[in-house]
Amino acid sequence: MKRLVCVLLMLVAGRLGAADFDYRLTAVQVAKDVYAFIGKTEDFSTDNGGNIVNTAFIVAAQGVIVIDSGPSLRYGQQMRRAIASVTAKPIALVINTHHHPDHFLGNQAFADVPIAALAETRNGIAADGNAFAENLYRMSGDWMKGTEVQLPGKTLSAGIVDVAGRRLRLVALDGHTGADLVVVDPASGVVFAGDLAFNGRAPTTPHADVAHWLLALEQLEGLTREAGFKVLLPGHGAPTADAAPIRQTRAWLTWLSGAMRAAAKDGLDMNDVLARPLPAEFASLPVAASEYRRSVGHLFPAAELQALGAKP
Repeated sequence: MKRLVCVLLMLVAGRLGAADFDYRLTAVQVAKDVYAFIGKTEDFSTDNGGNIVNTAFIVAAQGVIVIDSGPSLRYGQQMRRAIASVTAKPIALVINTHHHPDHFLGNQAFADVPIAALAETRNGIAADGNAFAENLYRMSGDWMKGTEVQLPGKTLSAGIVDVAGRRLRLVALDGHTGADLVVVDPASGVVFAGDLAFNGRAPTTPHADVAHWLLALEQLEGLTREAGFKVLLPGHGAPTADAAPIRQTRAWLTWLSGAMRAAAKDGLDMNDVLARPLPAEFASLPVAASEYRRSVGHLFPAAELQALGAKP
């Protein structure tokens, strides 16, 4: 009887936990009037609900500027409540830095305010958004309940913009995806790097052009050398007061692309490449093994074609 009671209690606790769906978002102040929600350095799962991403907001004179809206409707709703606990100012604008689902599937919770992105990001969300949402349903389960794609309605371009009385500098780059927006807030000295920079987590590469990404990292690092720089917020991992996430991302990409080229040149097949161990430098990096396997699938076929084309 006692055993039966314990089993029933465990089942009830499991159901309560599943019904909780609380991301427990905590706004971390990274600079004056700038806050971030720091995600876990994990893969998507039914435990974390996709809370593996950094999102942020700036409290401007006339309203709040949100940078990326998270992986689900629930996340976006909880993000809005967390923002309201910091400031009573209205949301003035939501910016999507790129078209990966953990950065825009919370848009639905902000459907009553302007949402903006680069033109290619808007096109990417329109083309791939529903497939991305379905994939996250498979990986994160009922955390995604009710989530639908909300397209950005405004197009951004590189340059200086004034939003809610706040002067922002928008830098349009690419490499992680076909369009990666970096947002610079001169008033606070914060550079919002999106997924061009990862810190303490292996980078993802499903839409990567590694050569372009490496060039983008040079430009991004240049922003950290400018007067007034104080904080770099990567798309994943802890914020820093230096360019460490850029250097870490560059080291991973340089090794990864070199390993793909060398393996293709040596005539290895994909199974051989998948079986290779990670270098000691990266072996303990969170999700390095799984991201390496995915990156082989993303990048090795092109390396093989390049190797074949280089042969006489």
